[in-house]
Amino acid sequence: MTVAVDPVQLMKQEVARVAAARVQSGMIVGLGSGSTAALMIQYVGERLQSGDLKDVTGVPTSFQGTVLAKQYGIPLVTLDDIDHIDLAIDGADEVDPQHNLIKGGGAAHTREKIVDSMANQFIVVVDSSKLVDRLGSTFKVPVEVIPVAVTPVMRLIEKLGGKPELRMAVKKAGPVITDQGNMVVDVKFTAIDDPAEMEKTLNNIPGVLENGIFVGVTDLVLVGEVVDGKPVVREA
Repeated sequence: MTVAVDPVQLMKQEVARVAAARVQSGMIVGLGSGSTAALMIQYVGERLQSGDLKDVTGVPTSFQGTVLAKQYGIPLVTLDDIDHIDLAIDGADEVDPQHNLIKGGGAAHTREKIVDSMANQFIVVVDSSKLVDRLGSTFKVPVEVIPVAVTPVMRLIEKLGGKPELRMAVKKAGPVITDQGNMVVDVKFTAIDDPAEMEKTLNNIPGVLENGIFVGVTDLVLVGEVVDGKPVVREA
């Protein structure tokens, strides 16, 4: 009996493999979050185990990344231990033509932004469905908020023209709690005309820790697509 292989999964595997191939021996690597980044962590671990890579250390952006890196034998360091990151690889929920991003579908965007911004090179791995003409087209902007400030923050976001909604957990009662112990407010904007300005404006609201708009951080976007039933990776 032949088991049908999902072409989307094949595409994710291929783009993750191409990204993992850019890791070189001796590098400090930022390990992103999400399904494609999880595959990348697996492939980096396999390259280490086979001897293809040596002296690679990882900086995880989430608890998920920490668990996976340990599972696949990637030594980890914290931001206290290092003064630079050579390469960070992470996914995104939206990518615009200027390579600005919306991230935070997994509620890890605060640590992702810290790690990705520190990296000498930041590579984004996505499938073609994540490419948009304008940020906010398909995805809400995640905003990490300290719990005591959720209500006033949501009121101020409404004044900015956004529609805020507290993210609730799945298979668990109550709201999503981030790795930092905070809550996530997802905000729908009809249009984000100036992503850089919106990123600053949201972060200036008292009680907001960080939001999921990433401006001027991305160096390279690797896009996975399915062409004639086969996975293809291109640079965007």
